[in-house]
Amino acid sequence: MYPCLMQRRLQREADCLLLARLSAAEAVRMACSDCANPYFAVFWPLSSDSATQPLRTPSRFRRAIAFSAYGLLFAGLGFAAAASPLVPGLLDVTRHRSDEDSLRAYVPKDDETKAVDDFINGHPLAAEMRQNPDMIESRPHMRLPDALRRHNLTGGTLLGPGRITVPPVCWTEKGGKSLVSISHLGTDVCGHPGIVHGGLLATMLDEGLARCCFAALPHNVGVTAKLEINYRKPVHAGTYVVLRARTIRVEGRKAWVEGQLETLAAKGEEPVVLAQASALFVSPRFASVMAKLNATS
Repeated sequence: MYPCLMQRRLQREADCLLLARLSAAEAVRMACSDCANPYFAVFWPLSSDSATQPLRTPSRFRRAIAFSAYGLLFAGLGFAAAASPLVPGLLDVTRHRSDEDSLRAYVPKDDETKAVDDFINGHPLAAEMRQNPDMIESRPHMRLPDALRRHNLTGGTLLGPGRITVPPVCWTEKGGKSLVSISHLGTDVCGHPGIVHGGLLATMLDEGLARCCFAALPHNVGVTAKLEINYRKPVHAGTYVVLRARTIRVEGRKAWVEGQLETLAAKGEEPVVLAQASALFVSPRFASVMAKLNATS
């Protein structure tokens, strides 16, 4: 029995010496190998390189670079997905619309608006304006890009059936001398029952008188400095109105304009004056920037 015990003791000591030469990572690798012999990992001869070479792992710097790259990639994909609906609107904002474009831009969506639109375009006043070579026809609100028009008061919020039924048709004299426009006011813009709210009339006069003098001001844009209105007659809902304006005086960055709202009279009839206004408009010092953003100038 003694030689057998000595042999086992020597074998255990040899095993301990061999394991001491192995790195921890190499021992784990060999222990997890798919070798069927449990003693294979211990007695398999190893080269000095494999016994002493540590297992290589990626550095912290490389891991940080990898995580940053993946983060930027997924952030970029997320931004592209979120911004994709805005791209058509941004492209639309940059596209210039001429007066002719504004006339073609509006298409009635139902029989009611089509009837109103046909009545305005077929009225004798419209024919008279179109015969004057000094008058430029347009639909100013339709020059606004769709992405901006939906947030505009008179071109978006107040435009549509029951309100300002169709985009007003406008004729502006060259040089900012005068203006004529035709609008239809629906039944949903009342103050008193059946009577159009005076605030809407004031807004129409403010915009109409301003648009009249834009071409006479530096950079074709101005802001309201003063507006006075005298209401003459109540304006009944569901009627057509005409806005007339003319520039009285221009001095540098200032322009004085007078105008009125009146009924759209039939041929041979005299229009009824509904409201009169006078205003002072000033081209601001930052007008060059405003002119680029103001698509209705």
